[in-house]
Amino acid sequence: MRAYLRAALVASTVMGLGGMAWAQSASSPFSGLFRGRSDEGPVDLQFRVQGADDLDQPLRNASLIAGALSEDRTTGQDVLAAARGDYARILGNLYDRGYYSAIINITLDGVEAAEIAPLDAPGIVRQVVVSVQTGPRFRFSRAAIAPVAPRTDLPDDYRQGGIAGTGTIRGAARAGVDGWRNVGHAKAEVSGQDITADHIANAVDSRIGLSPGPSVRFGRLNMRGYDRMNPRRLHKIAGLPEGERFDPDDVEDVRKRLRRSGVFSAITLEEAETLNPDGSMDINLTVVEQKPRRIGAGFEISTTDGAMLSAYWMHRNLLGGGERLRIDAKVKDIGSDTSGKDEEVTLRIDRPATVTPDTTAYVLTSLARMREEDYDEDTGIIGLGFNHIFSDRFTFDTAIQYQFSRVYDDLGETDFKVLAFPTSVMWDARDNENNAKRGYYLQGDATPFKGFDGTDTGIRILGEGRAFRSLGEGDRFTLAGRARIGSVLGSEIQNTPRNYLFFSGGGGSVRGQPYQSLGVEEIQGPNGPIKTGGMSVATLSAELRWQVRDRIGVVAFADYGEVWAEDGWNGTSEGHSGAGIGVRYNTPIGPLRFDVAGPTGGDTGEGVQLYLGLGQAF
Repeated sequence: MRAYLRAALVASTVMGLGGMAWAQSASSPFSGLFRGRSDEGPVDLQFRVQGADDLDQPLRNASLIAGALSEDRTTGQDVLAAARGDYARILGNLYDRGYYSAIINITLDGVEAAEIAPLDAPGIVRQVVVSVQTGPRFRFSRAAIAPVAPRTDLPDDYRQGGIAGTGTIRGAARAGVDGWRNVGHAKAEVSGQDITADHIANAVDSRIGLSPGPSVRFGRLNMRGYDRMNPRRLHKIAGLPEGERFDPDDVEDVRKRLRRSGVFSAITLEEAETLNPDGSMDINLTVVEQKPRRIGAGFEISTTDGAMLSAYWMHRNLLGGGERLRIDAKVKDIGSDTSGKDEEVTLRIDRPATVTPDTTAYVLTSLARMREEDYDEDTGIIGLGFNHIFSDRFTFDTAIQYQFSRVYDDLGETDFKVLAFPTSVMWDARDNENNAKRGYYLQGDATPFKGFDGTDTGIRILGEGRAFRSLGEGDRFTLAGRARIGSVLGSEIQNTPRNYLFFSGGGGSVRGQPYQSLGVEEIQGPNGPIKTGGMSVATLSAELRWQVRDRIGVVAFADYGEVWAEDGWNGTSEGHSGAGIGVRYNTPIGPLRFDVAGPTGGDTGEGVQLYLGLGQAF
């Protein structure tokens, strides 16, 4: 016998069960149990699947009955409505996996749900049994699609002998259309389909026809919805390559640039339904602007380093061209046992789409008062920079800055003046910026500086790498590691700005050790050597993260840091280490972090330290 499967390529249809052949496999039945509770007692839900050992959980996850019971919707009417909907829902899942001869029975206290009229729902349901006999799995006797664009990536199973799931057929159709769109044929579509299921041979004959349509160029960007935004600047930020060959990636880049600007709460991009007389296609953009002003705050607490409070005020569209003004203020070491209170305020203006649509220019001004254990420092910085985003992962930043700092220590008062050219590259391949489970992160910083009035000339380099790998079911266990190395080359330690030198210790480097507790004593003062940061540093951190529940996780960690007195990781050095455990509570903006750590090596600290903050340590 031959039966015809009439299915759209973009949406599966429900196929009648009557008259279908069924062949039972040799696999053992599965019986699962789910209990909901009605007013009269629990509802017993059982799944029994014959023919495939790996389908019980996917079918249960798709079941409307299981969803209703999990939400305590256990009245007879609720259960019957869910059961009647489950026939099609379960059948659609089986079709997606290539089972076209399935038999599904859903009984409520022994009565087939399909035979119960909607208005005759029982008052109470005690037991629900979902029985699925999958029948044989169908495979493709033919899997043809044409014409296909070069470099089209079709699903692996869309081939003769592959598993003939409806999801695979839909995927092949989508891939065929996307293949033509990727080479400029914006109006490519499915032109025909012929799909036949043979229930005797357990095979599917699939033929898909594609219509590429003409090659298309980008036309105009038609914009609407903006209010305070200057339309000329909106057009430049979007950066649609008008006149160039259509590429769906370019449309997605427009969306990313507009989202990145932070000005808009909603962005809609639509391709014009018809082409222009010259063969170009307009893109219609609709935006909704956000409220221009925003404020935020953050905090961290350490038992020895004290508290850190930060806040910011931001204007998203300062001059009507997407300019962002942000003022940050931070006070740290509040109540610290080892140093005074540090204060810092930074003003930054960013202007997107400067030079290129993916380049942001910025002006930065910063004032800071640092009251450390061994010295005090007042610093002022002003600079102009450019940030360019090459891709979702690769970012480049360069700037020119003038910095003046005045240091007070046992040597008295010392001024440092430098013209610096900080440059940074970042490659971010993490799956989640706030709570990574896998991937890696690389950042390299190089700051050449020219010194004036007794300040040496040199270059400060700093590199950091992070790696993440998850194991176990649901990625419950995550191994995380971080390494940082840095050095100041070409200058003498006593003539190098103190904020360019390197310390170790504290929540950002070696937990369990006091903040900036490890430095060097190379500069001679009137009463002996004075403590400063070193010319080189290296730190290592390792964490084992265990997600105990959806929101709660625990962490075990160990950190190590070493500081050298000379550049290039030469000269005398000292190291210290720390270890501890912590708890994470997941929130919508990142995990809330609570760590307990103590020293395990070195002589820079003693006793237990506590850390509380928002976000993973790295």
